Amino acid sequence: MTTVKTTYLGELRTENIHLQSGSKIITDAPTDNLGKGEAFSPTDLLATALGNCIMTIMGQKAMKNGIDLVGTEIDITKIMANDPRRVSEVVLEFNFPKKAYTEEEKRLIESVASTSPVPLSVNPNLKQTVRFNW
Repeated sequence: MTTVKTTYLGELRTENIHLQSGSKIITDAPTDNLGKGEAFSPTDLLATALGNCIMTIMGQKAMKNGIDLVGTEIDITKIMANDPRRVSEVVLEFNFPKKAYTEEEKRLIESVASTSPVPLSVNPNLKQTVRFNW
């Protein structure tokens, strides 16, 4: 069954509809690659998916163990390379709220970062730098 329906809108822009929910995402080519840069680029979405997947799995682990991660933020940095043009590194900096997390809770949450589906699905040449700021 189809998950997403994508339509090319012209001028290097697409509209993507998540069929189950009806949610829409517009993508636009970045300005350094002939685009307008007015929306997420496909490579921005790749980096975003990486961070969001890890956060979701952390959230699941937190829910099962009574740990409150509400307010956690991720600073996501995408680093591009050429020849061929690709994402060479994604830096994910997790900034947790100032709460009294125990060392065991921190270890538990950090342990799932490398076991999340998106990080395990991308090319192994993609450098994934993950930092935790408690």
